[in-house]
Amino acid sequence: MDLHGKVAVVTGSGRGLGLGYARALAAAGAAVIVNDVDQDTVDAALATIRSEGGTAAGVVAAVGDSAAAQELVDAAVREFGRLDVLVTNAGILRDRVLWKMTDDDFDDVVRVHLRGTFTCARAAAVRMREQGTGGSLVLISSPAGQRGNFGQTNYAAAKAGVVAMARTWAMELGRAGITVNAVVPVAATEMTRTIPAFAPVIEESERTGSALPDWLRKGEGLGTVEDVTGLVTFLASDAAKDVTGQAIGVGGDRLALWAHPKEKATAFADGGWSAEAIAAQWPGGVGAEPETYGIPAPQAPEA
Repeated sequence: MDLHGKVAVVTGSGRGLGLGYARALAAAGAAVIVNDVDQDTVDAALATIRSEGGTAAGVVAAVGDSAAAQELVDAAVREFGRLDVLVTNAGILRDRVLWKMTDDDFDDVVRVHLRGTFTCARAAAVRMREQGTGGSLVLISSPAGQRGNFGQTNYAAAKAGVVAMARTWAMELGRAGITVNAVVPVAATEMTRTIPAFAPVIEESERTGSALPDWLRKGEGLGTVEDVTGLVTFLASDAAKDVTGQAIGVGGDRLALWAHPKEKATAFADGGWSAEAIAAQWPGGVGAEPETYGIPAPQAPEA
């Protein structure tokens, strides 16, 4: 993948997956704007990218409001002359079950993940349309947004919204040559290290330098940060100019296309459906094979 001449903004790229995306884009030749809320973190990320031969500049800003979004776009234009790629990775967690989640818990997560994706994408789309040469919006979602996850009302709702925005913007921006896709990554990060079935295996892999086992890399689709960055680089490249409106999963050895919601079963009744008619029809009709929900619990092989 050759991204020379392209300029990318990666939100929340001071560490973790965001830094991985920024490093991969820079390694492919793109000039990258690194973003985080902490100056020292941004400086460390820039040092890493530059030590690997990449080109990057930094912006310290909390993603969420319009001013921060515009600051990121302006930095790309000021430092490198244009904007071609936006990766909306910035996020926070405030996990609590529904009856314990506060208004602030909900609002803070939605502000960064959902509103931050909206404001940054809007600012980027305005610039890309002005340039008239197309572009790529890569929106980072999550399995929680596709299936729900215990204790993550705020996060799951925001990440589901990210995928819905990707589908909508793919329609709206298609004539301008701007592709919009959602990435659903699974990688060994600080969050996945807290999952009991994963934690000891990840710790052993890091301690010994050995690869994660196949039951994780293939069965669970979970690997390293580096395993997920290739998809972002691909979506930023000209090779993906015809890929838009998709939710694409990646992790470990697995690459997957997520299905969009659609009607699974239908039935018809002349004159419409009463509650009693639905109750009679449901068990053996439309409701005979209900959908599952929640991220399946990981299953480690028996010793």
